Amino acid sequence: MGSRQVSASDLAGLLGPDALGRFGLPGRITVAGLGISGISAARALAGLGARVTVVDNGDGDTHRARAAELAELGIEVRLGHLPDGARAGETLPEGTELVVTSPGWPPQSPLFLAAAEAGVDVVGDVEVAWRLRAAGVELRAARGAAAAGTGAGTDAAPAGPAEWLAVTGTNGKTTTVQMLASILKAAGLRTAAVGNIGTPIIDVVLGEQPYDVLAVELSSYQLHWAPSLRVHSGAVLNLAPDHLDWHGSMQAYAADKGRIYEGNTVACVYNVADKATEDLVVEADVEEGCRAIGFTLGAPGPSMLGVVDGILVDRAFVENRQKNAQELAEVKDVNPPAPHNIANALAAAALARAYGVEPRAVRDGLRDFRPDAHRVARVDEVGSVVYVDDSKATNTHAAEASLASFDKVVWIAGGLAKGATFDELVQKSAARMRGAVLIGADRALIAEALARHAPEVPVVDLDRTDTGAMLAAVREAAALAEPGDTVLLAPACASMDMFANYNKRGDAFADAVRELAAENAGKAENAADTA
Repeated sequence: MGSRQVSASDLAGLLGPDALGRFGLPGRITVAGLGISGISAARALAGLGARVTVVDNGDGDTHRARAAELAELGIEVRLGHLPDGARAGETLPEGTELVVTSPGWPPQSPLFLAAAEAGVDVVGDVEVAWRLRAAGVELRAARGAAAAGTGAGTDAAPAGPAEWLAVTGTNGKTTTVQMLASILKAAGLRTAAVGNIGTPIIDVVLGEQPYDVLAVELSSYQLHWAPSLRVHSGAVLNLAPDHLDWHGSMQAYAADKGRIYEGNTVACVYNVADKATEDLVVEADVEEGCRAIGFTLGAPGPSMLGVVDGILVDRAFVENRQKNAQELAEVKDVNPPAPHNIANALAAAALARAYGVEPRAVRDGLRDFRPDAHRVARVDEVGSVVYVDDSKATNTHAAEASLASFDKVVWIAGGLAKGATFDELVQKSAARMRGAVLIGADRALIAEALARHAPEVPVVDLDRTDTGAMLAAVREAAALAEPGDTVLLAPACASMDMFANYNKRGDAFADAVRELAAENAGKAENAADTA
């Protein structure tokens, strides 16, 4: 990506001792969480001259190793239990003027309640990055001047901070942001996919690489803690119940998603098929002249992007949009061309067009895009049955979209439900189900929904959590499948009850399919030998 980890000495030497105040930050800051984003924030803030304390309830080997690295930068780290018996991650250090939290810490955390009682604001790493955009410009200018003095040279930097094109939604965020970055690159723009996608946004904002525009994935957690964020254009792809244990209610979850529209300057992109996303646009306080832009899988009306006869078309960013439409790409240019992924492509195209990208770059960017693993990924075909890994479908909305992509499915599902219910998913998808194989801690919730709404669907309840459970699930699914069917891993649940993450779960599925294929090949070979 070209943005190396922020160095404290870089910041202190190049921005001067008054940097904190100039960018709206106080002198004593507590960082909650010793994960990737917490470390990134702690390094940057210490480099700006803040007295930083990092707190975390963990006290394992990894935590201690990270703490030792930060200690070398003069950053205090408090782990586990304090001498008085209190937990470090629940105790507000004396003198704290601002708390910077990692995204996953819920608002009800004791640390944040203590901060509220003390009148101390809590923000996230995205908020810090937003405040430091001008600092990044200054840093690159200073580094460029230093490089010019040594004859090293540097890429020309934009005059101001990179614009942010931001994406949120219950599902499809990562894919849409990657599509958007691919389109922006095809247009010749310096860009990167950042944020919740895995790259700490502070490191990018303060890094050496200059960017014209950033494709930013934002979770509901990150938006909750980013009160001053005001992006060029934002999109909410869809809304469905998720993370309600964190937010407390669907209303609160939707409100945090809707923060992405606040202060938009050019476009608020919404999903025509999901009225809740349009409602968030209506409620948003945007800049004068900002437009509502819809995307739909049907024929688009004015100020929309949609699909006509297999063509992705734009009736938003064209002259005389009441009568005219601009061809952008063909459905076959989208990989994979499943309905939910076409919707992702339309949202990405809408944001790119809002930034002024030409139609040809939209087509080229979509053609160049390759989806990550574990997202409706075809693993293999065994015995005329196709096996598809969509382990990334960690909630009911994602699983419903995945199931809708195939005609007849043997569904492998289950894991941690995160407070979700499955009745609506089963009702909408029952006609596609050849059978279901259930795994994981909350599989009974799915079994009960299937019994209520799809009693004719055969169900295998696999009460196993050992390392061989996925192979057993694949074998059971193979026994239920008929030629032409799809065995689909779309769990509708989180993975942490059985696997480290959804990637490991998808890997286990792919390994099991390959073992099944090898077994079938061996049986065929033996049958041929005895014929």
